[in-house]
Amino acid sequence: MTTNALPLPEPESAAACCPPLSERPLTAEEAERTAVMFKALGDPVRLRLFSLVASHEGGEACVCDISDVGVSQPTVSHHLKKLREAGLLSSERRGTWVYYKVEPSVLAAMGRLLTRAATA
Repeated sequence: MTTNALPLPEPESAAACCPPLSERPLTAEEAERTAVMFKALGDPVRLRLFSLVASHEGGEACVCDISDVGVSQPTVSHHLKKLREAGLLSSERRGTWVYYKVEPSVLAAMGRLLTRAATA
């Protein structure tokens, strides 16, 4: 099962979609889309889970490898669901386990957003 709640920019379109904050003000649509991602990462457990998946070997992690974050398994599942709904993670069921990976364009788009615009 693969779940993507929000369409995310492809790496090529990230420049047009998500300009650096210092380049120009965000449109209402850009701000809404971006706020969903940052709101999902605003929780320490979610940020830690996102980091565990993003830094895991191969860029993909089984839930069995990332569930030890100091909260119960149902709480881990809840936080992973929120990260999927925000479009930050995708998931795939393989047998009894679910594997998570960071959406390819997410880190690039978020990094570009927080990068200072080039000055002339």
